[in-house]
Amino acid sequence: MKQLVLTVITCVLIACSGNKENKALAKKILTDPGFKEVKERALEVVKTGFNAGDGYGEVWIRDYNTFIELSAEVFDKETLKENLLVFFRLQGEDGNIIDGFIPKEKAVQTEGGYQYIYSDLEPNYCGHKNTVETDHETSLIQAVYKYIKKTGDTGFLSIKIGDITVAERMEQSMAFLMDHRWSEKYGLIYGATTADWGDVQHTHPWGVYITDDTVYCVDIYDNAMLLIALDNMMELIPETKGKWQAIRDEVATNTMKVLWDEKNQKFIPHVYLEKSPYPADFNENEIYYHGGTAVAIEAGLLNKEQIKIAVDKMVANVKASEAGSIGLTMYPPYPEWAFENKGMYPYGYQNGGDWTWFGGRMIQQLIKYGFVKEAYEQMLPMTDRVIKNNGFFEWYTVDNKPEGSGTFRGSAGVLYAAIEQFYDWANE
Repeated sequence: MKQLVLTVITCVLIACSGNKENKALAKKILTDPGFKEVKERALEVVKTGFNAGDGYGEVWIRDYNTFIELSAEVFDKETLKENLLVFFRLQGEDGNIIDGFIPKEKAVQTEGGYQYIYSDLEPNYCGHKNTVETDHETSLIQAVYKYIKKTGDTGFLSIKIGDITVAERMEQSMAFLMDHRWSEKYGLIYGATTADWGDVQHTHPWGVYITDDTVYCVDIYDNAMLLIALDNMMELIPETKGKWQAIRDEVATNTMKVLWDEKNQKFIPHVYLEKSPYPADFNENEIYYHGGTAVAIEAGLLNKEQIKIAVDKMVANVKASEAGSIGLTMYPPYPEWAFENKGMYPYGYQNGGDWTWFGGRMIQQLIKYGFVKEAYEQMLPMTDRVIKNNGFFEWYTVDNKPEGSGTFRGSAGVLYAAIEQFYDWANE
């Protein structure tokens, strides 16, 4: 009896201590001046348009997907809806979705540059597609989901483009992945050999188009994005469940079967459809993918214990590389010879650059799964540098220097969403 009483008292003390710590953390969050300033700055930067940032002319779907909710705070729903409809109007006959669109008069045709995509259904814009990546279709469905959840505009799904509704076109985009990007060998979708979530393949000086030298593989990012998209589509259009639920479950099972390294508690960077393009003495599995892991958590693939291991590993990688935040794309980076594109040097661009665009998504997942203390600690380097550098930069070097667009709306979008989550938690 005495032991039972002691146990109960101990549990009460632990609970009180935890509650006290949570209240202290909540107060820190609610009074953090950096959060307030970054939130205000995010609202200002998103008012200026929909292109990815000041270094880009196009509206890209993989970016728009991450700031459409922020855009909904400052734009009317008709404007947001029109952007989404452009992607559907420029959809390929095989169901594929373009990467980005640009006004026709601004589309400059250069030798070796983009081969622009046109459609009679879209009078004002033309598109392009970085074909090495396999996330355009899934990004559009996720963006539609966020738009409808934010605005309540369920009628969007019934809009006809040509003779086909948006809902039907969403299914066609998923069918494209099954028909043209499906590996029977692994039961997963595939793409070219890129760095984690990147859209630059290992071969070719530019690297955004599939070529005769492309080496195909399955990876965690593309398949996690597919899982999220299928969940979103089935929620918005319940009648699609009969076909897609079984495929979703198969992809989830095969992702962990093929890509999860149980021994090392990490995702294998690439599993190749045929053979690796890299020499036998290069151990690619030493590389830890931060971005793909964050999206895998969003897709519900990892449990709480595995998520804790993931964040600890990311923090250790930041320390080892001396990078600025867990937005670090990967650690260690690929060697200089691994990519023909000169911008993909070690710790350059997508090869170990530090991207808030993905670091912010990891923060969101940490909050969602109850790791709020860890999330707050890892959020501060990202908000601090927005203020210090006076902008939402595209990426940062390993020594935390800003690079690329200074108005990268994807970074603004993910930080805004994370701050909103922090506030929701603190106010509860």
